[in-house]
Amino acid sequence: MTRRKADPAFVPFADDAAVRTLGDFSIENGTARIALHGSLDITRDREGLGRARDLRAALDAIVTALEGEDLPESVAEEPEAAAPVRNPFA
Repeated sequence: MTRRKADPAFVPFADDAAVRTLGDFSIENGTARIALHGSLDITRDREGLGRARDLRAALDAIVTALEGEDLPESVAEEPEAAAPVRNPFA
């Protein structure tokens, strides 16, 4: 059986751009929150086991990142206001 390695490009809470994709399921990185979208079928076969292990590895990385920090009680629900940007086409 092939062991899958963690995705080194996905470091939880490191940036606002990285996405880890598992089938139709995506884990979108953010510096304040990580968003989970889509669906993931974990079938009762070797492929399903591989998908389950990939999901566990991603969640373990997120939990490890959180456990290693001094966390606030909660994060504000409102997104930060975007700063105006000059139109490069104007």
